[in-house]
Amino acid sequence: MNQSAPEGLHGRTSFPYKGRKVRSSDTKEALVAARRPDSGGVEGPVITLLANHFVVKFDPSLKIYHYNVEISPSPSKEVARMIKQKLVENNSGLLSGAHPAYDGRKNIYSPVEFQNDKLEFFISLPIPTTKSGLPFGELNCFPQKQNQLKVFRINIRHVSKFDGKDLRSYLSKEGDDWIPLPQDYLHALDVVLREGPMEKCIPVGRSFYSSSMGGTKEIGGGAIGWRGFFQSLRPTQQGLALNVDFSISAFHESIGVILYLQKRLDFLRDLSQRKTRSLSDEERKEVEKALRNIRVFVCHRETVQRYRVHGLTEEATENLYFPDRGGKNLRLVDYFKDHYNYDIQFRNLPCLQISRSKPCYLPMELCMICEGQKFLGKLSDDQTARILKMGCQRPKERKAIIDGIMRGPVGPTSGNQAEEFKLQVSREMTRLNGRILQPPKLKLGDGGHIRDITPSRRDRQWNLLDSHVFQGTRIERWALISFGGTPDQKSNIPKFINQLSQRCEQLGIFLNKSTIVSPQFESTQVLSNVYLLESKLKKIHRATSNNLQLLICVMEKKHKGYADLKRIAETSVGVVSQCCLYPNLGKLSSQFLANLALKINAKVGGCTVALYNSLPSQIPRLLRLDEPVIFMGADVTHPHPLDDFSPSVAAVVGSMNWPAANKYVSRMRSQTHRQEIIQDLAAMVGELLDDFYQEVNKLPKRIIFFRDGVSETQFYKVLKEELQAVKEACARFPGYKPPITFAVVQKRHHTRLFPFEIDPSSMQNQPFDENIPPGTVVDTVITHPKEFDFYLCSHWGVKGTSRPTHYHVLWDENHFTSDELQKLVYNLCYTFVRCTKPVSLVPPAYYAHLAAYRGRLYLERSESIACMRSSPTISRPAPPKATPLPTLSENIKKLMFYC
Repeated sequence: MNQSAPEGLHGRTSFPYKGRKVRSSDTKEALVAARRPDSGGVEGPVITLLANHFVVKFDPSLKIYHYNVEISPSPSKEVARMIKQKLVENNSGLLSGAHPAYDGRKNIYSPVEFQNDKLEFFISLPIPTTKSGLPFGELNCFPQKQNQLKVFRINIRHVSKFDGKDLRSYLSKEGDDWIPLPQDYLHALDVVLREGPMEKCIPVGRSFYSSSMGGTKEIGGGAIGWRGFFQSLRPTQQGLALNVDFSISAFHESIGVILYLQKRLDFLRDLSQRKTRSLSDEERKEVEKALRNIRVFVCHRETVQRYRVHGLTEEATENLYFPDRGGKNLRLVDYFKDHYNYDIQFRNLPCLQISRSKPCYLPMELCMICEGQKFLGKLSDDQTARILKMGCQRPKERKAIIDGIMRGPVGPTSGNQAEEFKLQVSREMTRLNGRILQPPKLKLGDGGHIRDITPSRRDRQWNLLDSHVFQGTRIERWALISFGGTPDQKSNIPKFINQLSQRCEQLGIFLNKSTIVSPQFESTQVLSNVYLLESKLKKIHRATSNNLQLLICVMEKKHKGYADLKRIAETSVGVVSQCCLYPNLGKLSSQFLANLALKINAKVGGCTVALYNSLPSQIPRLLRLDEPVIFMGADVTHPHPLDDFSPSVAAVVGSMNWPAANKYVSRMRSQTHRQEIIQDLAAMVGELLDDFYQEVNKLPKRIIFFRDGVSETQFYKVLKEELQAVKEACARFPGYKPPITFAVVQKRHHTRLFPFEIDPSSMQNQPFDENIPPGTVVDTVITHPKEFDFYLCSHWGVKGTSRPTHYHVLWDENHFTSDELQKLVYNLCYTFVRCTKPVSLVPPAYYAHLAAYRGRLYLERSESIACMRSSPTISRPAPPKATPLPTLSENIKKLMFYC
């Protein structure tokens, strides 16, 4: 930060992103993201790396002309692109011979000025019209209609012109520090570089997918994994760079609708063998949910027509009639026999309804799913595992794939657009230096004697084989309940209790060898019945005189009733629970028992590890033993893409001890559907400050706030609203104005770092097929030109290619140096309670993520909202008011029950 400016505040802004203007009415003084306090950190040995950023050179003097495009009637994205192509081919003179770039919506960018500021064109394309009176999708069955053309009117209007001089100034070291990022020019160049892939691939968000990239794999349930790539143009310290990464996504398999339903829905698995099968009301709802909004084409006649499924007919196919043009009622089954000599097989199934307003029917067995449709539903555990495996490449392979994309026929440099706009895109990854931060010395328990350990293994793991956790708890009163399991599995329970108790003892945790009531054995069905489950848990609680420290729940397999169990235990009964699965009890490895013991210990109030050298001794310039600091983490979790009504859930956590800073209390709230800004943040932070005061007898001298899950487009909004909320919470305490550091933590980005080693035998530069080591930090070359951000890989990547975490400091009244903040974050990554290794995400953000997920579980009751899920609306009404989360029981409010 600029030390001469008021703390964290400056007059001009590089915000907002995406061209949002800061109006004077928005805020009295425009907020500005913290500036990098130095030229980067210096601690730690240097490591040479490659990053998947490709330098883009541009000509700042080139003027770009921006035109607005209106097309009527409004076309689909695919048709809009066809219109643009035909427009350019047919009107070269009026467009001054330019090959403009089109964003697929309303913007065209050209390197030369068109002949006029306003242009109007009429383009006709062979797209079938839907004026036929036949009500079941036979919209194109008469020969004279085969080549009917649809006419579109295109109006083009000049909006503005700009050059790249402001962008050059912004990126240069000499530039005025407060020049805002020229979003219009950057956005135009981004559209230019997306033009080539857009014509050859299917765009999804900022990524492109194509079956031509090979490697497609079925992932089950009617879905298929496609390969693709992500690309984004970014301002960095080395200038403009194109961030390109390999990516995988799930699409609907292009197969017949009947086969698709067999794969997608378990209850229809044998459909092709049972052609007379009909659907119950519940099954019909599931089929409709699976097919709604999917595009299909018919295979009983030649046509280019594509239809969107709006729902299913109420009647079965054999009972469907429609009026022909003369008003005579025709039976659908007979019509297909007479016109196409086709006997409909699945007569008891409904037809697809392919019009929103009038009855238009298509028999399912004659429809195929169109290729290239993104699978928007929630993937099952099996599908998720398969898609993750498809995207899990070791560094050498991932680097080779990205290099192949950059040189390939569908990649970012595959079109001729870049040359039109005088852009030169490097084909080589960026070579840069990172540094490796040293691991902290850790403090463990050893039968009451402090023992220290420095994680010296390459993966920075440490083991607890001959040592105790830093703070072990005493669990005298606990119980066990089992759901399902074979007689053999149930007979293992006494052995499990004995071995878990022994493993706890080895780790310095006391777990009574006897449960307070004998283990309870219930059927799995109890998990499906909320009321029965609640009565069983309350009965155990009463039997222990309402004084139970822990409930261990053993399940036959993963079950959706898990959500109800957690909600009942934590809000209605008031007991901490630990679940595990019978298959894991068969093996009872020392590692499994230790993991279980660490989680149990943390949940009931203990902790695994502490830093040997306290944070104040490591960062003496800012931190002091007698001036406590609170670390806060915040996250918001949203429902899956097809859910149009469930609330989002926000969670905030805060550390409650100093200087150890390894115990965190949580607050959770539901809020408006898909709202990213935390609505009740001031109240939640206020409560955490109250709790901190009760624990430490002082309010924190400094607040360090880590915010997870925010995209760059929302940085300004989050900073403006959430920083204000934190300050509002502080203002409730008279005269309390602690300095605040507010950092956004991003895992969902696409920067990858690869080790770069020179092989002396070949004298060639060879990438090394191993992940970057824990502690690798990068804060130059690929980071922001002016703002305070860095990439830190704090964990050891066991599978695939490590993803470093991106920390972007938006506000810093504590005036950290790069070295101080990087060391602080890396040290904290060693204090996560669930494991004996550094984690990839700073713990306050990690705990906030876990707490938000727990809040979501509270809303997912197993008897849930089936009626809401089956809602047939296609338009999205305003989301309903968020259902509040149930209140946490006082017994567990101050415990880390969510970890």
